[in-house]
Amino acid sequence: MADRPDTDTDTVLRALADPHRRQILRLVQHAELPAGRIAASFTLTQQAVSQHIGVLKQAGLLTERREGARRLYALHHESLAPVRELLAEFWPDALSRLKKAVETAHPRPGKGQA
Repeated sequence: MADRPDTDTDTVLRALADPHRRQILRLVQHAELPAGRIAASFTLTQQAVSQHIGVLKQAGLLTERREGARRLYALHHESLAPVRELLAEFWPDALSRLKKAVETAHPRPGKGQA
């Protein structure tokens, strides 16, 4: 993480801290959605949803594409890299532990065994 400023990570984490913003990201993680469809998924005002979208865009978590008068939003998956890198620092051996747990629960037969 030495080549990425901590401010990027902090900005992404602050944006992810709000449950409404996380729900917006869930809505757009697989396909672009127009702002109106995103807003319709909430009991919040259109203005409040727009503010949340603005925070997510500023953090780099959302891409915006204009199609005529509509604005379409999608998750920018690569922007989650700083968070993945931060978590990897705290779980450097997570895959090794998972591998060991799976191998313990489901041992492979040794050579010559069927």
